[in-house]
Amino acid sequence: MGSRGLSALGGSRAEPWPCFLPLIAPYHRRVRSLRSRLALLWLLSLAASLAVGVLLVLLYRQSAAAQAGRAEAVAARACDLVTERWNFYSAGWAGPAPPAGDAPFRRDLKGLLAMALPPGPPLEAGIWREGEGVLAAIGARPGGLDAVLGDVTTEALGEDRTATDWAETALGPVGLAACPLAGPVPGLAAYAAVPLLGAPGPVVLQAGLAVLLALMLAMTALLTWLQLSWARHVRGIETALARHEAGPLPRLAATGERELDRIIAALNTAGDRLAEAQQRSEALAARVALSERLAALGRVAAGVAHEIRNPIAAMRLRAENALAGDDARRRTALEAILAQIGRLDRLIGELLAMTQRRTAEPEAVDLLLFLQSCAADHPGVTVQAPGETRVVLDPALTRRALDSLLTNARQHSPAGGNVTLRGSIAGRTLRIEVQDSGPGVDKGLRGTLFEPFVTGRADGTGLGLSIARELTEAQGGRLVLAEPGGDGRGAIFAVEIAWPAS
Repeated sequence: MGSRGLSALGGSRAEPWPCFLPLIAPYHRRVRSLRSRLALLWLLSLAASLAVGVLLVLLYRQSAAAQAGRAEAVAARACDLVTERWNFYSAGWAGPAPPAGDAPFRRDLKGLLAMALPPGPPLEAGIWREGEGVLAAIGARPGGLDAVLGDVTTEALGEDRTATDWAETALGPVGLAACPLAGPVPGLAAYAAVPLLGAPGPVVLQAGLAVLLALMLAMTALLTWLQLSWARHVRGIETALARHEAGPLPRLAATGERELDRIIAALNTAGDRLAEAQQRSEALAARVALSERLAALGRVAAGVAHEIRNPIAAMRLRAENALAGDDARRRTALEAILAQIGRLDRLIGELLAMTQRRTAEPEAVDLLLFLQSCAADHPGVTVQAPGETRVVLDPALTRRALDSLLTNARQHSPAGGNVTLRGSIAGRTLRIEVQDSGPGVDKGLRGTLFEPFVTGRADGTGLGLSIARELTEAQGGRLVLAEPGGDGRGAIFAVEIAWPAS
């Protein structure tokens, strides 16, 4: 920056600082504020970023471009010298072209290169032949040059012009140039590789590096101070909280840091509120748990009372009719009473099944044979499943669940209707569907269908689907209503069981 730039900022180098004092003073007074420290660190980061950007632009424009252009020019000039010597060498030569691997031709080319190039040759110069590679070369070839050399010479031969490129080698960046050699030997090209020698850095680059170094040192010092100061306070807070095991949060002492003390005050206040909320939550949870137990007990009691009252009322009516009738009416009444007693016995059995603890014992079974054995106890059930397919499940629990589903499907299907038991596998998930041909599940029952004592039949207990769901969940699966049916379509219940990889 010249004198005009300095005068635009306020004159000499010492004059701008008084202008910035009003901006620096507030930061000095609030040096204990984390916000001011972060703002100062941000300003230093911004200045360092700008300095790095300027240095990179200057370095790219003044060094890289000049070096690359100089290397390409030197390499192209070397190619021109080789081309001139080749034209002299091949003048009056009409052919034929020497065969591949011809040793005298290679020696001639190497001598041609030595005569064409002046003392102090480039890193490497040579002659390339398509399909054969380097025929002759002088200089030292650095590692990593071969990969780019073939592309440059191929481009020069294909476009019949001088082609340039650069490569990153073991000795650093290298500029390449290749030019075709006309004459009786087809596919011949000269090439030269010139290292990109570094030029002395300009004064402005050195000054920028000095400024960047100073800024980075200042940022490091400030950042270190912040880290040590805050780490000490944070470590004290962590220690106090680590000693806390149960109950309300401990009271934290102030640190002298404004923002950190605000956080500590908020933590102390939150700890007090948390302790109060925890006490209220425990009391509320106890009341909710008690209410849920009472509600569940009420639902079960209501369902059991309903299921028991109906058979008792029917038996009482039959008994009264038997007392007032002859022997035939008494026999009929006793048969009806026995049927109601059987209904009560089934209800008690299903209630006991709901309270039994189930532990899954999975094993590998053939899917088709297993489904056929489940359907054998239910006449008129069609089985669909892939043959010779092994799945892992608990046969006893799954059979009991499918028995409940098949019984439910047959009860809801009309006379002569179809019930289908279908099995399929997707990955390691088994899906068993039970489909009936009944009217479907009523919309009012779909949300509570798997709850105890929910049924759509007057003679049903409403426990079959609930028990089937618990038997399925006992082995890690789930029972869902896959298709509610209706409009002439039957309902579909699906059992899904996944087994882990062996």
